[in-house]
Amino acid sequence: MLHYYDMASAAEVFKALSAQVRIEIMELLYRGGGKSMNDIAKALGLSNSAISLHMGKLEEAGLVKIRTIPAKRGSMKICEPTDTSLFVEMHRTQPDYKAYNHHVGIGQYTQFHAEPTCGLATTKHVIGEYDDPRYFAFPERFEASLLWLSNGFVEYVLPNSLKAGEKLTELSVSMELASEAPGTCENYPSDLYFSLNGVALGCWISPGDFGSHRGRFNPAWWPDDKNQYGLLKKITVNSRGTFLDEGMRLSDVTIDDLKIDYNSTVTFRIAAPEDTRNAGGLTLFGKDFGDYNQGINLCMIYE
Repeated sequence: MLHYYDMASAAEVFKALSAQVRIEIMELLYRGGGKSMNDIAKALGLSNSAISLHMGKLEEAGLVKIRTIPAKRGSMKICEPTDTSLFVEMHRTQPDYKAYNHHVGIGQYTQFHAEPTCGLATTKHVIGEYDDPRYFAFPERFEASLLWLSNGFVEYVLPNSLKAGEKLTELSVSMELASEAPGTCENYPSDLYFSLNGVALGCWISPGDFGSHRGRFNPAWWPDDKNQYGLLKKITVNSRGTFLDEGMRLSDVTIDDLKIDYNSTVTFRIAAPEDTRNAGGLTLFGKDFGDYNQGINLCMIYE
């Protein structure tokens, strides 16, 4: 589901659907799945150039994705809807707590260890070569929107916006994760371990390295036989303990155990060790890759 938390953030969607012909295009795609530009043009009695213009508007709004596949003569553009439903919150109640929110790109790690199979990619190309850990240290890594490793870790220094006198009561980190198999494999479990400031928070077992469909936000050039998408996981630490998603207890570590105040460095590590029962590696999806179009999102609630 495409979820917009206010009308302003959905403005491009409203604009894209303000033209009747674009609504007809969306209805056509939902009825018949992926269609080529030529098929859409014939079905609606429009020129290819007109369809290309309208598809561009729908793609900019995130309503469709366009990929290029080989054809008998050259290549063919296939158009597909990105999701089956759309939800816009017309009015969002302001939370009754105070919070700092930050987004960290997945290439902004400060420490790493990566073993092949491994690599990084921007939205335009793979950085360096496949399976060469040296490229994890290259400056272009800051632009990475996808990274993968068969074992190792990535560690981030997260922004700390707390001011003197403000007390941290809850911290949450969310990201899109999967295992790392050669190619893809739906059943490829991996033990992923999380820590904050060196304090172990717990382990989550990723079910696999998913490739049953193309990631909703993957760039068109990304191969179909590589990592496509992950699962969105959220880790929350508060006064009651550490939890995964909406309430699954990971550990008894509380927010007080982390000893974070306005003067603290906040380091977050995701590790896929070699010496664990399910040594299945790590894939981390960032903005413009995968199914959720985000990097590492941090929320710090304080009083």
